[in-house]
Amino acid sequence: MNFELLDLDAAQAGHEKCDVLLMLLSSTFKAGRNPLSNLISKALKAGDLADKPGSLLDIYRPAGLSCARLVLVQVADGKPGNVRKGVSAAMALVKSAKPKQVTLCFDQTPDSQTLHVALSTLAEASYVYATTLSKAEVRTIGLVKVGVPSSTDLAASFDQTVATVRGIELAKEWANRPANHATPSHLAHAAQALAKSPRIKCTVMGLKEVEKLGMGAFLAVAKGSAEPLKFIELHYKGAAKNQPPVVLVGKGITFDSGGISIKPAAEMDEMKYDMCGAASVLGVFKALAELQPNINVVGLIPACENLPSSRAVKPGDVVTSMSGQTIEILNTDAEGRLVLCDALTYAERFKPQAVLDIATLTGACVIALGGVRSGFFSSDPALSAAMAKASESSQDLCWPMPLDDDYAEGLKTKYADVANVAGRPGGAITAAKFLQRFTSKYPWGHLDIAGSAWKSGAAKGATGRPVGLLLHYVMSLQVSAA
Repeated sequence: MNFELLDLDAAQAGHEKCDVLLMLLSSTFKAGRNPLSNLISKALKAGDLADKPGSLLDIYRPAGLSCARLVLVQVADGKPGNVRKGVSAAMALVKSAKPKQVTLCFDQTPDSQTLHVALSTLAEASYVYATTLSKAEVRTIGLVKVGVPSSTDLAASFDQTVATVRGIELAKEWANRPANHATPSHLAHAAQALAKSPRIKCTVMGLKEVEKLGMGAFLAVAKGSAEPLKFIELHYKGAAKNQPPVVLVGKGITFDSGGISIKPAAEMDEMKYDMCGAASVLGVFKALAELQPNINVVGLIPACENLPSSRAVKPGDVVTSMSGQTIEILNTDAEGRLVLCDALTYAERFKPQAVLDIATLTGACVIALGGVRSGFFSSDPALSAAMAKASESSQDLCWPMPLDDDYAEGLKTKYADVANVAGRPGGAITAAKFLQRFTSKYPWGHLDIAGSAWKSGAAKGATGRPVGLLLHYVMSLQVSAA
């Protein structure tokens, strides 16, 4: 799906030839002297379009206009939630007609956040997964023209939003694939494909290299599966070599059975989504490839399966991490933190300005925050402030969570330096406290996306989060071109 940004006021929008013209109307709409404005004014005066966010008026072959179908969309005060509601309702209405070209217009020039929400929502509503279907529905929309009264100040925001959409859709593609179509080797191939873009390089390490590095925690998780582990290292080099990179570490458990501490059978199929952190890193690099910003970014993906077998790690086993710290594995279903801790230690070599790990880590975070916000953990004030700003601007929301030292008490054990689980209370926090032990040499943040990375039930599917949040954060760190 392609996008174009155009200067279009209501008079010009009326001359746009397209299958569907979506006109977003705010409560401050001002009519001009043209057929489209006249039609809108009459509809509002007659009460045919309610002053309620998400209200629609669908008009087929409107007189005096060039579009085949006009949908007036009420967004009221234009706040992100109302724009999302309006565009979602409009796309649900027109999707069955299978339009090929859609023009999305605003009655007044939006700010960058409103533009971002509108385009992201349209893309999400038209997304179709097709990879493993023999007769798949296809996305019919090939072109979306975006019309605003004045586009001059929105070009950069538009480009970033389009790149975000592309990154989100790559993340959704890999997260939605069944585990046998998204093995660690498949993820490695996806990363290598990204390396065909300018400024991106990829290295993939296997068992021998990981053993040589001493990643005992990562190796322990991978032991139970016949699928070979992969440690994927991506580099985007857009700034000078001496510019410290941001490192993104994505949990890449391509299927999580729980290992010996096996999960219940119900909904275990959804554990293909346990690599959504890894998918989000791929999505960010897809967006960076398009935007080519002046920043250095490293992506690390420890990828493997967590399965029970005669070789699998057992509850009570003690392993030695790359950092040298020993870990008693009390629960093999707390495997994400094991693969991440070695990747976090590996990240030290880049002398990063910040490290963010992204993981579908705990059910406890789902209970705490549901699917609305991702949990964010960090003891670094500057990083916390930057992520809070990125959360708001991207509308890919996260929420700050505590990291009090008292939460680490439950991780103590007399058989190793640390246990991989504590008790049930504060489970998302104790998991973060475990990871924090491996991050003393750089500013660090942890995103628990267990509630936000995918949806269950009738709407089952990956959301592509938190690609938008991560991209807004790294783009805020751009440096001046040399």
